[in-house]
Amino acid sequence: MVLTSPLPALFLLLASASSFPKDLAPFHVVSEAGTHLYPSFRGLGGENDSHAALGLDFQSMLQINQTLFVAARDHVFAFDLGQTASSFSPKRHLTWKTQDVENCAVRGKLRDECYNYIKVLVPKNDRSLLACGTNAFHPVCRTYKISDFQQEGEELNGQARCPFDTKQTNVAIFADGNLYSATVADFQASDAVIYRSLGERNPVLRTVKYDSKWLREPHFIHALEYQQYVYFFFREISVEYTTLGRVIFSRVGRVCKNDMGGSPRVLEKYWTSFLKARLNCSVPGDAFFYFDVLQAVTDVILVNGRPFVFAVFTTQSNSITGSAVCTFDMDEVGRVFDGRFKEQKNADAGWTPISEDKVPTP
Repeated sequence: MVLTSPLPALFLLLASASSFPKDLAPFHVVSEAGTHLYPSFRGLGGENDSHAALGLDFQSMLQINQTLFVAARDHVFAFDLGQTASSFSPKRHLTWKTQDVENCAVRGKLRDECYNYIKVLVPKNDRSLLACGTNAFHPVCRTYKISDFQQEGEELNGQARCPFDTKQTNVAIFADGNLYSATVADFQASDAVIYRSLGERNPVLRTVKYDSKWLREPHFIHALEYQQYVYFFFREISVEYTTLGRVIFSRVGRVCKNDMGGSPRVLEKYWTSFLKARLNCSVPGDAFFYFDVLQAVTDVILVNGRPFVFAVFTTQSNSITGSAVCTFDMDEVGRVFDGRFKEQKNADAGWTPISEDKVPTP
């Protein structure tokens, strides 16, 4: 089935370059000695250990109107973006510490890893936020009011919604009342998952476990809702060119928001609409030079009335060092998912095109 081992055709690069651009001079350079002129925030005063020393504390940021929410270790901070430039301190914060630090350390983890790193912070609606933390390798989720950080309801199991380890990547977004999350769903980080949950009308769905054709050691970058789909941007180890070793390719995957899962015989409780395609950011020529490693993606931005995303790429670690910004038209992305499709007939074979009459409808 094409949907269980999907790999649509490559994207066409929408903004290409004929040669490598020269490095631009920065607008402004500040020496380390001059940074005291700028307001900064380094955590709450009076804490026993340094937030800066760990290097893993500040996990994500979220702006809602004129408030900037910063998810960190054991805390979420809310900053008023309208405050004067002479100071930069949170107008309020919540503290959410784990109760399992000692047991976590006994299991062989470093003590610095055994805190509650807030990895998920997404708005559920106009008044509530969903926050999920690693909780000393037992991820949990809570709902808080945006206005005053008061907790609503009970804690939820954070598995498949939040990673176990702060170093593991994840993305999450609410769409039509459902939480769409992408992360790893087990302690060993071997079960990569794109997961839908918390909906009242739609069933819980996920990608197939331990199947490299779906996901192979993905590094999740961004998720966004566009039209009737939720899109996931990530990079992963390629399954197309295994003879070349562990080559990284960048992907965009998508699922239908109205996907109800398969039948008891085929793909029960799994996505039936999951597809993915390679993101092509390259310099054209007689031989293409690829920037294969996706680093960041924006939300959809209208440019002359057309919906684009902007993405930052770098080269493979063993390649010539370089970086690039490429743009992708979301309507063109949608057309790529109409085909053509490829399949791998057995584990040792290459990926070959599928004839149109073998592609399921829908």
